[in-house]
Amino acid sequence: MLVPLERAEAEIVVKKSRFIAIAIPTESMEDVKEAVLSVRKEHPDATHVVHAAVIGKAGTMYSSSDDREPKNTAGRPALEVVKGSGITNITVAIVRYFGGTLLGTGGLVKAYGDSAKEVLKIVRTEPLIERTCFSMILPYQSYTLIKRLFETLSVTITKEDFDISINIEGQLPLDNLKKLEEGAADIGQGKILLNVINT
Repeated sequence: MLVPLERAEAEIVVKKSRFIAIAIPTESMEDVKEAVLSVRKEHPDATHVVHAAVIGKAGTMYSSSDDREPKNTAGRPALEVVKGSGITNITVAIVRYFGGTLLGTGGLVKAYGDSAKEVLKIVRTEPLIERTCFSMILPYQSYTLIKRLFETLSVTITKEDFDISINIEGQLPLDNLKKLEEGAADIGQGKILLNVINT
């Protein structure tokens, strides 16, 4: 599976109706709701804001909405395109500004499907790497070596607290966890406390 790296936007015009497709990285159903709400705020005068989302490591959680378009003419065709793309943790919101000409059900299905295809062509992605979170308590003298170890293992630090000892929270690719455990044991000689939060 792939995941999107950043937001992307593409526009098509069908019989004077503008369809603006916006791809947004989202990791949960809560993120999907927020993404759709933010697009609605950006386009308050839009006739419709349809969405299709695929979520989860295996891309097995879905969300879609026709947003007052005829049933299954908008969110569903867009969702089929997103599902077929191999991209997960993505929401595609499609903003429609009505151009005065009715497209009919077949025309709508094609327009929304094509909009999703257009934005997926340009969205930058990377392979989904399963990551795990950890926390670590270490003495000050181990800090420099631990930071060097982090660099070699693609660790992302999410929190650092400097107190009597240093508390670090972060995440790293699951494949690198064993190297982190071995490296921390080697550097700390029993003085580094490593706690894996989830795997």
